[in-house]
Amino acid sequence: MLDKTILITGGAGFIGSNFIEYFIKKYSNYHIINLDLLTYAGDLSNLHEVENCQNYSFEKGDIRDRFFLMSLFDKYDIQHIIHFAAESHVDNSIKDPAIFAETNVIGTLNLLDIAKQHWMDAPFLYKEKYQGSRFYHISTDEVYGTLGEIGYFTEQTPYAPNSPYSASKAGSDMLVRSYYHTFGMNVVTTNCSNNYGPKQHDEKLIPTLIRKALHGEPLPIYGDGNNIRDWLFVEDHCNAIDLVFHKAKAGETYLIGGHNERTTLEIAYAVCEYLDKKVPSEKSYKELIQFVTDRPGHDFRYAIDASKLESDLGWQAKETFETGIIKTIDWYIHKYM
Repeated sequence: MLDKTILITGGAGFIGSNFIEYFIKKYSNYHIINLDLLTYAGDLSNLHEVENCQNYSFEKGDIRDRFFLMSLFDKYDIQHIIHFAAESHVDNSIKDPAIFAETNVIGTLNLLDIAKQHWMDAPFLYKEKYQGSRFYHISTDEVYGTLGEIGYFTEQTPYAPNSPYSASKAGSDMLVRSYYHTFGMNVVTTNCSNNYGPKQHDEKLIPTLIRKALHGEPLPIYGDGNNIRDWLFVEDHCNAIDLVFHKAKAGETYLIGGHNERTTLEIAYAVCEYLDKKVPSEKSYKELIQFVTDRPGHDFRYAIDASKLESDLGWQAKETFETGIIKTIDWYIHKYM
């Protein structure tokens, strides 16, 4: 008997597919409904290990399509939502901001509103069957803007998004917050730092560096390569989501970071140094590094203080960057060679 029916949006993407694999293996009594539009960023091959599991179902659809979502709730009687689905590539948001607003803001609003109708009789009054039903919104640290050389983002940091992508995620965060305060919906939000690991789309930094290095192509680095990000191994993120979904109080927000600050150039060097050992070439892969025109509005530094998550729920990142990057590069070597 499956005792929870959970809709996971964007489950064919990088973080979503890693999470579904993690969640299905750990909770065989949960029925996981994976909703994904399968745009360029979604790939069902990410889920080949679970596609035949009895407690897994896939639905292709668009969170911007309100009527489709309503039919999905009726078909599966959705009890919980873990919402990953989003347009997420900053460069793409600069080229086409509208699709980011439509998917990330309107799509999130559709999910919230239909869940409210399905689960609740009135503001602050859940139907008996849906006591405990939860809407979990996955967001990003980019909503907080940029940091200088010191300091960290915390749950109290004011929002200051600097790209159309981060602005759209900030808008979705605010909608989730409003459904807690206005309607009493059981919502939680997490804002994570840059994820890395297996199954990430080829367009992202680390897969791009690995792929281009193995093909002998220039490794493009924005500006001077000194922009800093806090890198979180995707399995550590999955574990944090698990804890927040099951244990966080309604209305809470948690930041999730890996305590692994690295400049873009340090990431490139780490990839090249490991490839020099693992797949040696005539010259060091570092010689392929090429500095290119910086991205418009490129935030200088992101860094997260995850102490609230650590103290409240006992979460700790298990993977160091040194161990995580090896696991990641090995996975992509197998993919690209």
